[in-house]
Amino acid sequence: MSIKIGILGLGTVGCGVVQVLQQNAVDIQTRTHCDLQIKAILDRDLQRARDISGDFLLTDQPEAVLHDPEIDIIVEVMGGIEPARTFILDALQHGKSVVTANKDLIAVHGHELLDAANAAGKDLYFEASVGGGIPIIAALKESLAANRITHVLGIINGTTNYILTAMAEQGREYAEVLAEAQQLGYAEADPSSDVDGLDAARKLAILASLAFNSRVALSDVFVEGISKITREDLTYAAELGCTIKLLAVAKHQDEGIEVRVHPAILPLSHPLASVSGVFNAIYVVGDAVGETMFYGRGAGSLPTGSAIISDIMRIARNIQSNSTSSINCTCYLDLPLKAVSDFYTAFYIRLLVKDEPRVLATLALLFAEANISFASIIQKPRGADQAEIVLVTHPCREGALQEALDSVKAYSKVLSIDNVIRFEKEDQKS
Repeated sequence: MSIKIGILGLGTVGCGVVQVLQQNAVDIQTRTHCDLQIKAILDRDLQRARDISGDFLLTDQPEAVLHDPEIDIIVEVMGGIEPARTFILDALQHGKSVVTANKDLIAVHGHELLDAANAAGKDLYFEASVGGGIPIIAALKESLAANRITHVLGIINGTTNYILTAMAEQGREYAEVLAEAQQLGYAEADPSSDVDGLDAARKLAILASLAFNSRVALSDVFVEGISKITREDLTYAAELGCTIKLLAVAKHQDEGIEVRVHPAILPLSHPLASVSGVFNAIYVVGDAVGETMFYGRGAGSLPTGSAIISDIMRIARNIQSNSTSSINCTCYLDLPLKAVSDFYTAFYIRLLVKDEPRVLATLALLFAEANISFASIIQKPRGADQAEIVLVTHPCREGALQEALDSVKAYSKVLSIDNVIRFEKEDQKS
């Protein structure tokens, strides 16, 4: 049986799809019992040089791909919301199944697209939208389907992980490492989507929706980036036996769903603490399976191409068996979302204060009035009459922490509050 494929986009990922399909053609054909052939590829620039070749139509006309009656599967690797959304809806209406790597689109319009696929009786798969080559979508929807998932924690942005790893290991400042990441191609010229946490937030919205069977929109995710993290923070974290990562956190608790992306201090004993460089990892806890972790390259042409081809192979098997997706929308719950003020974590707080008697005692009192106690305290002199204090609280409500910080800001002996970072502890309970 021959199944023909149309590809929308021939950038880095599109070329990776072609390369993986060509280099592993024999194994893919053996495993699917069919011949997967690329029939046509849409590209805006037909003249640019490419490292791939093949017996396929290269066109700048969308209809030549979307409306070709011989094409069974459309692969969307254009990125962005439009025209990708319109093209996918068009493909589904013309009886084609779709594979996409588009996290922006799935995070914002996933429900609409899955409904359209269901109405058309076709598949919509999106394994590559989160974690590049890491097989997390199928794991949540299939392998872990018997579980009530309680926690999803992830390092799901390689750019920020590279920056924080280099800062921690080499004692360098944020701006310097960011510039290096841009030179190496790990960060875009405008790195805001990565360093401000937006890329990770989009991926977390997808993961949380799948894990908890309840719709989580991008706007539901609390987001904070890494630009305030300094060399001093990483040094203090190491002194505490910890490191700092941009962490995506989703928790399903009795009072609702908690979804947040922010820098987090992690004990070195945590499974995610050793994930370094551009690698990604996703830590999932289920009530039956317990702790699991998925690790690998979160981006790149071949890892992402691997995930896309795996989705194509699933669809090929569905076509042969005349069935449709097992990865369709399963958001059958409508769980409440926890307010930011009700998030429950420990905190690291770095302060510059006047080096005088009773300052630390007064700080302890101000926090105690908000029912917050300290797990550890570090104090170091900074000049003749100043001291830097690092406070690590026991887990508390974020709303209570903000009340305490308001009082601390008003205390005349406090010169500045230089950073506040959430502390994700393994035994932390809400």
